[in-house]
Amino acid sequence: MTIKAKIAAFISALVAIILILNISIYYYSTKNDLERRTENQMGIIAKQISATVEATQKSRKYMEDSAGVMLRNAALAAKERLDPDIAGVTNEELVELSAELGIDNLTLWVREDDGDIVVARSSDPDELGQSSKTWDYWFTAFTQLFENREVTIPQGEKLKNYWTGPINFSTTNPDRVDKWGYYYDGTTNYLINPFINAEQFLDFERSSGTEAVILKILRDNPDVLDITGFNPQFFGKEKIIKYKKGSPVYNLDVRDIAFGDYFYQDEDDAEHILEASESKKIVTVHDTDRGVRLIKSFIPMDVANHLVVGIVSDGETIRQELNHQLLVQIVISLILAAFALFASYFLAGFLLRPINRILETVNEMARGRLNSRLEVRKMDELGMLSSRINAMGDSLEHHTSRLKESAEELRSMKQYLESFVNHTSDAIHVSDLEGNVTQTNKAFETMYGWKEREILLRQLDNVPPDHVRDFERIRQIVLQGGAVADFETARYAKDGTLLDVSLTVSSIRDEADRIIAIATISRNITERKKTEELLRRSEKLAVAGQLAAGFAHEIRNPLTTLRGFVQLQQEQGSLQPSYLQIMVSELDRINHIVSELLIFSKPQAVRFQEAAVPDIVGDVVMLLESQAKLNNIDISVRCADALPPVRCEPNQLKQVFINLIKNAMEAMPGGGTLRVEGESLPDDRGVSIRVIDQGEGIPEEALGRLGEPFYSTKPSGNGLGLMVSQQIIATHKGYMKFMSQVGRGTVAEVTLPASGASIVLEPDLGKPSTA
Repeated sequence: MTIKAKIAAFISALVAIILILNISIYYYSTKNDLERRTENQMGIIAKQISATVEATQKSRKYMEDSAGVMLRNAALAAKERLDPDIAGVTNEELVELSAELGIDNLTLWVREDDGDIVVARSSDPDELGQSSKTWDYWFTAFTQLFENREVTIPQGEKLKNYWTGPINFSTTNPDRVDKWGYYYDGTTNYLINPFINAEQFLDFERSSGTEAVILKILRDNPDVLDITGFNPQFFGKEKIIKYKKGSPVYNLDVRDIAFGDYFYQDEDDAEHILEASESKKIVTVHDTDRGVRLIKSFIPMDVANHLVVGIVSDGETIRQELNHQLLVQIVISLILAAFALFASYFLAGFLLRPINRILETVNEMARGRLNSRLEVRKMDELGMLSSRINAMGDSLEHHTSRLKESAEELRSMKQYLESFVNHTSDAIHVSDLEGNVTQTNKAFETMYGWKEREILLRQLDNVPPDHVRDFERIRQIVLQGGAVADFETARYAKDGTLLDVSLTVSSIRDEADRIIAIATISRNITERKKTEELLRRSEKLAVAGQLAAGFAHEIRNPLTTLRGFVQLQQEQGSLQPSYLQIMVSELDRINHIVSELLIFSKPQAVRFQEAAVPDIVGDVVMLLESQAKLNNIDISVRCADALPPVRCEPNQLKQVFINLIKNAMEAMPGGGTLRVEGESLPDDRGVSIRVIDQGEGIPEEALGRLGEPFYSTKPSGNGLGLMVSQQIIATHKGYMKFMSQVGRGTVAEVTLPASGASIVLEPDLGKPSTA
C-alpha cells in the first residue's frame, strides 16, 4: 500500500473513530439521562407512597390508640365489677360483662407456679386453658405486667399497668383479626384481657390507605408495572409461620411484604433491598422477566419500620427510544465517513510531492552518493527535513572515515582481550541461558580437564549432588540481574576429582541491557582449604589442652562421690539401690565428659547433616561449665522453642561455640553471667545464636580487625581461633558479627541458614559473610 493510500486510510480511520466515539458518548449519555429521568420519576412516586404510608400509619395508629384506650377503660370497668380473686369469677359473668362494656370478649389470665401464664376464665370458651409461653414478646409483656406492672418491650402501646399489642390473627380463631388489651395493677390475682375485632383497620387500609393509592398510580402510569412495600427486617429470610388451631398463619407483625403485590420476584432482590435500607440511597438494577426488560428501583422510606418501596417499570420504552436515536446517528456518521475518505485521498497526494523529492535524494545517498543535495525552498517542517538530510550527508562522509579507523581499533582490542582470557590462571567459561557452554579458556582445560570441543554447546555436568541447590540459587540470582563473587563450593573435574573452588558468577548483557549469557570464573582453592583444615585442627587441639584442667576438676567431683560409696560399702557390707543408682549416674557423667573431649580432639571426617543448634550449644556448655565455675561465671542458656534444624558439621560448630564462649569467659576476669540466646529468623529462614558477656568490651577501632591472623585483643592471643571460626561459619553459608561497648560487654552473633533455606548473603556483596 502506498503512503498516499495509507494517509487517506489513516485520516478516514481517525474520522471513523471520532464518529464512533461520538455515537458511543451520545448513546450512553442519552441512556443515562433516560434512566435518570426514570429514576427521578420512581423517586417522586416513592415520595407519594411514603407520604400515603405515613398518613395511613398515623391514621391507623390513632385508631389503634383509640381502641387501646377504649380497651383499657373496659379493663378498669371490669376490675371494679369483678371479684379480685379468680376463684370468685365465672365465665358466664364475663359473657354478660363483655356485652355490657361493648367489647367482643373478656379473658382473665393467671400466672402458674412454673412461670407459665394461662387463661383461667373467658367469655369465649375456645380461649380457656391457652398457654402464652410460646408467644415471644407477648409472653415477655405478660411477665413484665405481673412482675413490674410496667412493660418495656418496643412492640405495642404502653400505659400505666397496661399494654396493648399490635393487631394480629387470633390464636383460637385464625380467620379473625383482633385487638387485645392487658391490664394488671396488683389488686387482683389475674390479668384482665378485653379484646375486639380489628377487621375495620384492614378495611380502612384497603379502601383509603396505601393499597388504594398504589392502584391509582398503576392506572395513571402505564410504564409502572408493579409497586411493592418491603420490610427489610423480614424480607429474604425464612417466613415465621405460626400454627393456630392446626392451621398455618402468617402473622401481620412479621410479614416481609407490607403492601402491594410482588409479581416480578428475583432471588437478588433481598440483597438490593438490604443495600437500599442500610445506605439510605436509591438502588436501581436492570433485569428481565419472561423476555420483558425491567428497571427495578428500591427506594428507602423514612417511616416506621424503615420500609423499602420496590417500583418495577417497563424498560422496553427506553430501549426503543435509544435504538431510534442510535440508527439516526449511524446514518449521519456513515455519510461523514465517506466524505472524509475521498477528501483525505486528494489531500494526501498534495502533501506527498515534496516528500517524494526527499525520497529520491535519500535513495541516491543509499547507493553511496553521499554528496547528493536537496534544494531548500521553504523553512517549514519539510524544508527543515531537507536541510537536515543535507547535513546528514556531510556527517555521513565524515563518520564513514571514522568508522574505518574504529573497526581497526576494535580488531586490535579483540585480540588483546582474547590474549588476556586465554593466559589468565583462573578458569573461565561462558554459558547461554539454557546452561550450554559457548566459550572456555585454556585455564579451564588445565583445571577441569575438558577441552573446549568436548563440551561446546553442551551442559557442564560437574556439580556434586549436595551442591545442586546452591548452584540453582546462584543461577537465579544472576538471571535476576545480580552477581555472586568469591563463592566457595566444590566441583568435579573430568577425571572425577573433587576440587574446592571459589566462583565468581556474573551476567553478560547485549546493547539493550538484556541478559544473554552467564560468565563463570573458577579459582582452585583446594590447597588453601587443606591449610585451613590444618589450622582448624591445630586450634582444636590447643583448645582441648586448655580444657584439660577444667575436665580434671569436673571428673574429680563424681570420683569423690564414687569413692565415698565404695568406703560405705566396705563398712556396711551392702548398699541401698538408691546409692547404686547414684553411682551409675556419676559413672555415666564421667564417660560422657571423656567421650566429648575425645570427639572434639581427634580428627573427624567432614560430613554435613541436619542437626539442632540447641543440642550443639548444650554439649559445649556442658564441656565449659566446670571451667566457668572455677572463674565464678554463671552460664545461662535460653533458646526459643522449635528452632529450625540447620545442615552442618556438628563438630566444627562446636569448635566455633567453644572459641566464642571461651573468649567471653576470658573477657570476664571478675566473673558474672554469660548468656547464650538462640532464636529463629523470620519465616524460619535460619537461626541466630548470640553469646553475650559482661566483660570489659572491645574498642571500636579493634572491632573491624577481629578475625585477622595474629591480631588479638588478649595479651597471649594470636587471633587464629577467631579466624578459623569465621572460616567455619562461611563454609556453612552463614555469617558472624560482633557488637561491643567498652565497659559494658560484647555480643558475638552467629547466623546460620535453616536446612533447605536460601543462602544467607550480605547485602550488595553476593557472598557469605565472614565478618
